[in-house]
Amino acid sequence: MGWVMMSERDLNRIEIISQIVDGRLNAERAANLLALTKRQVFRLLRRFREDGPSAMSHKARGKPPNNKIHDAKRTYALDLVREKYHDFGLTMAAEMLEEHHGFKVSRETLRQWMQADGLWLSRKQRRTFHQPRLRRECYGELIQIDGSDHRWFEDRGPACTLLVFIDDATSKLMQLRFVKSESTFSYFDALEGYLHDHGRPVAFYSDKHTVFRVPNQAAKSGHGMTQFGRALNELSIEILCANSSQAKGRVERANRTLQDRLVKELRLAGISDMEAANAFLPGFMQRFNEKFSKSAYRSDDLHRRLNFEPD
Repeated sequence: MGWVMMSERDLNRIEIISQIVDGRLNAERAANLLALTKRQVFRLLRRFREDGPSAMSHKARGKPPNNKIHDAKRTYALDLVREKYHDFGLTMAAEMLEEHHGFKVSRETLRQWMQADGLWLSRKQRRTFHQPRLRRECYGELIQIDGSDHRWFEDRGPACTLLVFIDDATSKLMQLRFVKSESTFSYFDALEGYLHDHGRPVAFYSDKHTVFRVPNQAAKSGHGMTQFGRALNELSIEILCANSSQAKGRVERANRTLQDRLVKELRLAGISDMEAANAFLPGFMQRFNEKFSKSAYRSDDLHRRLNFEPD
């Protein structure tokens, strides 16, 4: 009759059901031992009497699962990834397959497929990063800011800079703006948009770019502050300068994610200039924050109204 594959659980069921048949055990006691209901025990007993011990083996054992995705669909998905999304991350690739091709697959399933076909590297094969410092507790307590120079439009347009404002407590993108380069005037424009949308945060956290920090500490004019720093001082907003890129890791990691995710969304949208890209950013920020922002430790919003009396 051939071999029947059985698990330890199946063998245990055979032993206990056999004791019922022999009259050495009642159904209630067997149900307790098997963690089943009495009805399930009577069903197993009936199958045992009709088909013998082999009836205890699960009917689906050795068969493909009902929810298995057909090989043709797997091939179709991987062909799309190779053609259109070969440089996309797992989450975004899965989103694009569903959004643009109507093919819904979980991130984990797609990871297994891509890894098996050499399209994805395991975590051990990828580089690791510094342990991030603890987040601030409140929304609006500390906003990390940075400029990211990159070929945002790939070969469709010139390189430019994306100014990034991100809340330290929630990793929420607060302000994005494409500019030609990091300058005092470009940061003033971005700051105006930030204040209009959110109000005044407690502090900004930046690198030591000359927009934020006077390179010559012996300078006699400006009270040791840049023009941007003096404006923040008038607004009662503190400016902190990091000593290393790791110290402002939140915005550094956001830049890497944007250089991957935003570049690809701009490509898919056919955008190749800063004007169109800046019009695209509000919708992108909303989608990004819905997916990646976190809850702050405390519910307080420390932003202050723009129209204020001097402190």
